[in-house]
Amino acid sequence: MRKSFTICGVCALLAAFARVIAASAQQKGIILEEIVARVNNDIITRGDLSRAQVQLRTEAQQDCPSCTPEQIDAKVASQQKDVLRDLIDNSLMVQRAKDMGINVETDVVKRLDEIRIQNKIASMEDLEKEVTKSGMDYEDFKNNIRNQLLQQEVIRREVGSRIIIDHAEVQKYYDEHKAEFVRPEQVVVREIFISTENKPESEVPALRKKAEGLLDRVKNGDDFGELAKRFSDGSTAKQGGDLGTFGRGQLAPNLEALAFKMNKNDLTDVIDTKTGFLILQVQEHYPAGQQTEEKVDSDIMNRLYSEKMKPAMRDYLDTLRQDSYLEVKPGYIDSGASAVASNPIEEVPPTPDNVGKKKGRKASADPVAAPAGTKKNGL
Repeated sequence: MRKSFTICGVCALLAAFARVIAASAQQKGIILEEIVARVNNDIITRGDLSRAQVQLRTEAQQDCPSCTPEQIDAKVASQQKDVLRDLIDNSLMVQRAKDMGINVETDVVKRLDEIRIQNKIASMEDLEKEVTKSGMDYEDFKNNIRNQLLQQEVIRREVGSRIIIDHAEVQKYYDEHKAEFVRPEQVVVREIFISTENKPESEVPALRKKAEGLLDRVKNGDDFGELAKRFSDGSTAKQGGDLGTFGRGQLAPNLEALAFKMNKNDLTDVIDTKTGFLILQVQEHYPAGQQTEEKVDSDIMNRLYSEKMKPAMRDYLDTLRQDSYLEVKPGYIDSGASAVASNPIEEVPPTPDNVGKKKGRKASADPVAAPAGTKKNGL
């Protein structure tokens, strides 16, 4: 994601929302579009699949700007087999969110405003103009955001909330991986940066006041990361201001002198720099040597959560599949089908009466076509 809001910038923004729900703008001038898969009453078209595959390459290039074309090809090839699976899974989760009555409209507005702020766009009307100027339908753009937020909420409620990690697991992991927690002295730092670069001198006092106001908000309990996302001008804004983990000698001397004196969650005052005003927060301060379990318990919790999330997520998606009507056109591969393929259903087309009542997965569908722009619940 880049500060300039060009066509590529819009694509980069969409990449932040999810690999396969980005880039769903309607192709103009195409009357008929091939249906690749049916997901209950939803459809996935060849155009959806093609756009997701293009987006996969775009993201691979963004994630590894120094990679050679051959390395990018290898990254894309390793993930391409799962593109249709992920489109189906995303559609199932969006449909599930709607069945649960989840409403994310307030969050959609907040996310759009974050995009506007991060790209230094004056108003929401101007954001709409920039998106439209790129050749993308603004309602499609908003719907991509909405679907991603719906999926996140489904995952939080139906998967994440059921992953329980107790202290005994944390202690066991620590005892078995102690060598991984021998560290030099390090600090984990995040920032809020208010830029004065190319601003008239008359605006500088107001910008300093803005930085001081943000510092006061953090001190009064507002979340540092959320404020960074909304108001920081730094390149780390989209990551909640996260700068990373630093040992001694890796930060600018003046910042190192401050950071290594600070404890967890301590804040600096507003720091004047040549290009703006900076606020730092130390998220963690690791002393040199073997870290205690208490010092790294949040790190271990995150590791264990990640290890459990992947299989739990796959199990949940398999359950959604078993309770849905799915059919994929011959010649297209759904890599998520294996878990439910052993319980086939009758080859009956989906109707309002049977959608959601069939178990298993239909292996294939007849070649079909649909008008471009057909409304799809989850894509």
